Amino acid sequence: MSRKHRFKKRGRFIFFPLIALTFLLLMGAVVMLLWNAILPDLVAVNPITYWQAVGLLLLCRILFGNFRKGGPFGPPPGGGGSHSRRNYWREKWSSMSPEERAEMKEKWKRWRDKRCE
Repeated sequence: MSRKHRFKKRGRFIFFPLIALTFLLLMGAVVMLLWNAILPDLVAVNPITYWQAVGLLLLCRILFGNFRKGGPFGPPPGGGGSHSRRNYWREKWSSMSPEERAEMKEKWKRWRDKRCE
């Protein structure tokens, strides 16, 4: 491995966590501004500080999962996201017989109609 290639890998190792930290701190400011602009007048809660907003953001991440599907630096191991789901259904659909496809369409229609009621 060349020296230049090792430096690029090391640079990525340092660069991406810094970007993630910067994004987290910036989102903390956004959460604080939105909270303090809207909620105290709307539901009579106290304004929050910047660090409380960052803590709230981290708590939400712990409770509800990542900020986006696939983790902070890409899809999870083994795939993930809409593309792998789409490929799964595309392969499943192509391996079905016409009767199985018709049955699947009926199931989808029943599910959609039940959900939209």
